[in-house]
Amino acid sequence: MQPRLRTLFVLPLAVLLAACGASARPIADPQSPAAAHCRSGSIHAVGSRRAAVAAVVRARAAAYRRPGRKPFARFGRLNVNRYPTFFRVLAAVRRHDCHASWYRVQLPLRPNGVTGFVRAARVRVGTVHARIVVDVSARRLTLYRSGRRILSTPVAVGSHATPTPTGSYYVNQRLIPADASGPYGPAALGISAFSNVLTGWTQGGPVAIHGTNEPWSIGHGVSNGCVRVRNRVLRRLFAAAPAGTPVLIRR
Repeated sequence: MQPRLRTLFVLPLAVLLAACGASARPIADPQSPAAAHCRSGSIHAVGSRRAAVAAVVRARAAAYRRPGRKPFARFGRLNVNRYPTFFRVLAAVRRHDCHASWYRVQLPLRPNGVTGFVRAARVRVGTVHARIVVDVSARRLTLYRSGRRILSTPVAVGSHATPTPTGSYYVNQRLIPADASGPYGPAALGISAFSNVLTGWTQGGPVAIHGTNEPWSIGHGVSNGCVRVRNRVLRRLFAAAPAGTPVLIRR
């Protein structure tokens, strides 16, 4: 039986984005092209290594393979853990006035890294300045803020049988364990990745960066795919990495 987790908070959207370290300013203002007019339907990439863009669902949203086609996934304001539903925004589809009509987003679904389009009116967006890089071979996690390294720490990663999935993901939920002395430690940063082998696990085998009650495991490949951090370091990481933070896991 997996230990029980609870959400950190559920707040109104503007307050939630501010509490997560994200600007509540509409994406069309800071991210729109310099020209006064755009070609309707044009797609513009958003975000950089210094600042990513996150979106939180207002009430409900559907994801489409192409704008206006049949949706392939639907999302409520809260996910299965009762945490607000977040996406990472990759690009914006512009109207002629340069405001976004759709966003191309990364979704917290299988297969890992899946993307889709959501209507701009269904989400609220903001910027996130944190970025996490996990080097599986070196068993090390590095946290950046606005492109500057602010933390680097050894971690435990997945075992040979249950490897940590590599790829580009994002923090999609921030959870507090019911028991801070348990296997998750004081907190967990859920990310949009799923185990490639533990498909039968609860919620499909989601992956997280979390603390541990087995500090001896740090520096080793022993987990079921999650990334373990020493508890004192996890507290710093948790405070600095809001929902929407990009997470790159590389070999």
